[in-house]
Amino acid sequence: MKKIKYIVVFAVLIASGKLFAQQDPSYSMYRYNMNIINPAHAGSNGHTDLNFHIRNQWTDIDGAPETQTFSFTKPMGDKIGIGISVVNDRIDITKETSYTADFSYKIQLSEISDLYLGVKAGAYSLNVDFLSKGIGFDPEFDENVSRTNGIFGAGAYLTVNKFYATLSTPNFLNGKRVAETDNDGYTEGTDRLHMYAGAGYTFDFGENFELTPALMARFVEAAPTSVDISATLNMYQMVEAGVSYRWDESVSFLALIRAAEWLRFGYVYEAASDSDLNDYGGGTHELMLQFRFN
Repeated sequence: MKKIKYIVVFAVLIASGKLFAQQDPSYSMYRYNMNIINPAHAGSNGHTDLNFHIRNQWTDIDGAPETQTFSFTKPMGDKIGIGISVVNDRIDITKETSYTADFSYKIQLSEISDLYLGVKAGAYSLNVDFLSKGIGFDPEFDENVSRTNGIFGAGAYLTVNKFYATLSTPNFLNGKRVAETDNDGYTEGTDRLHMYAGAGYTFDFGENFELTPALMARFVEAAPTSVDISATLNMYQMVEAGVSYRWDESVSFLALIRAAEWLRFGYVYEAASDSDLNDYGGGTHELMLQFRFN
């Protein structure tokens, strides 16, 4: 029974793409924490933001993905923005923690359009605790993995009046994941390049309502392309509600409340398109707490 349990665990790991396809954490609230995937966004909104983000995926599955994110962004004058972020991501026996700093520079293209260019640099630690699960019965998993790898990424963020477009790669480096063994063992795993591309436009409906349809696509080598199509309605600059569909994967429902000029709360519930996963895995919950300073 114990072997069967860990076969199921590894099946979940493979399905999530984290251990073998080496995918970065996914989010439903990309727009509210954009500098995690695109350093060019740091400071672009003209505010100093402090964000806390928690995502628990498939909550009924023991060892399912859990992600905690902290980020800080700040404009430094009219053209420069800076940011820092810490992302802690865990899937059962696999834990990854990244520490990065962002720098962005604004190029004014016209009176209504700006182009932000950014770079991201830092490092992450990876730990895979095979032995804690008693998986040592297989010689290919008879020792733990502990590594530290570098991060270097770049991105561009374009705003034209109420339109935006984003293009980024959070990490160009091919960090090593698993040490190579003998010919009959597993081969070495490395980071896979992630690319994000998205766009959105805000439509005004009177003085108090704004509708923002948006698109975000994620491309990863050796993993299916992920496409998010979303629409959010902002009412009186106090309450925001929306829905998002991740192609062939899930549907999400978002609510965001501005409790004060400097404080916002956000919540997302995500249900998988696979009915079996919903029945046995449970839903996905995402929480955001944002402090904003002028």
